[in-house]
Amino acid sequence: MKTKTLKKNKVNVVTLGCSKNLVDSEVLMGQLKANKFDVEHESKHDDHNIVIINTCGFVENAKQESIDTILRYVEAKKNGDIEKLYVTGCLSERYKGDLEKEIPDVDAYFGTRELPKILKTLKADYKHELVGERLLTTPQHYAYFKISEGCDRPCSFCAIPLMRGKHVSVESDELVKRAKLLASKGTRELLLIAQDLTYYGLDIYKKRELASLVDKLSDVEGIDWIRLHYAFPSGFPMEVLDVMNAKANVCNYLDMPLQHISDNMLKSMRRGITKQKTIDIVNEIRDRVPGIAIRTTLIAGYPGETQKDHEEMLRWVEDTKFDRLGIFTYSHEENTHAYELKDNVSEKIKKQRADAVMEIQQEISFNLNQKKIGNTYKVLFDRKETDHFVGRTEFDSPDVDNEVLVKATKDTYIRLGDFANVEITDASDFDLYGDII
Repeated sequence: MKTKTLKKNKVNVVTLGCSKNLVDSEVLMGQLKANKFDVEHESKHDDHNIVIINTCGFVENAKQESIDTILRYVEAKKNGDIEKLYVTGCLSERYKGDLEKEIPDVDAYFGTRELPKILKTLKADYKHELVGERLLTTPQHYAYFKISEGCDRPCSFCAIPLMRGKHVSVESDELVKRAKLLASKGTRELLLIAQDLTYYGLDIYKKRELASLVDKLSDVEGIDWIRLHYAFPSGFPMEVLDVMNAKANVCNYLDMPLQHISDNMLKSMRRGITKQKTIDIVNEIRDRVPGIAIRTTLIAGYPGETQKDHEEMLRWVEDTKFDRLGIFTYSHEENTHAYELKDNVSEKIKKQRADAVMEIQQEISFNLNQKKIGNTYKVLFDRKETDHFVGRTEFDSPDVDNEVLVKATKDTYIRLGDFANVEITDASDFDLYGDII
């Protein structure tokens, strides 16, 4: 029995997982809005009658979070707090049959490429003329910008090709059109994302065209920053660095997940690269773009990882001094190549090894930040939090990197979404503090 009045055709979209999922949710919301639906992202009002959960199925923790979220809304449906519950995204793509059996109270499950089907179920039209239109869930001044879908890499630990399919690039002219649309609505920073940026163009242009795309996007009026995320090291198109040097609005920033450094691990992970080639690539990137901030992601506790492999990674992290670094504990995923291997590193040791890497990185980050004291940086301000304005330099991506905090006083005027020059006066492990110049 219903305990409250629910607004008809009001949809709450809940997004779990990565920024690529977030873009999918934004596109879905844009289509719903065009069909006269009242739509919100992760609404706090509890007056919607429809919930769509965009799930993640990447690693065990993410899968569990998705399942827990589904079960929470199933309970809400049973209590009459919502009328319809739909599930989409990676978990649904990968485990649709199992989910339908185990959680039958969901009204329908959809895969990662079934947007038209979701809309049809909601008695809405898929509007082709809206391709590229989105309802941003981020602050208007920055937007995640997906340039391709899927992945053709054979990495042994990764289930993404099972959920997202083969690599498919979006044509560059279409991406320029989408960038202009975002810029016209106030977006100033594009965060380029893909499962693998460096593969861009191989499918439709028969060659790597990331450099050409970035060059074209940098000419879009109103775009002040372009940031590159998720570049694969093997086959990295070095000409992208020439564009980075030539164009002031292409940030000196690169997110390149490297996963490990031990040759044993890299071979078993099917990364198509060796320790020495990895070191050479990082050194060449730094030589060609002095001052570039490199962010990487690593895996601790992959099957067969020995203490020697782990210590090799520790020494490499210590020597390389990445500007930004994150680490996952290995998750044993069905139907991946690595699933055939014995998951023989205990969860306790996986966590200990990940913590050991982050302890080294914390010290590296602290020392690098200390060197920034007294320097002035161009900062884009994202939000106000209690008594501070919070922003980022060109070396920092939202949510995962350093932030710059400026004390909010009666004499400090900062408009969110604007740039300002900030002199750094203090620094901690992962935050910078400063004053407006």
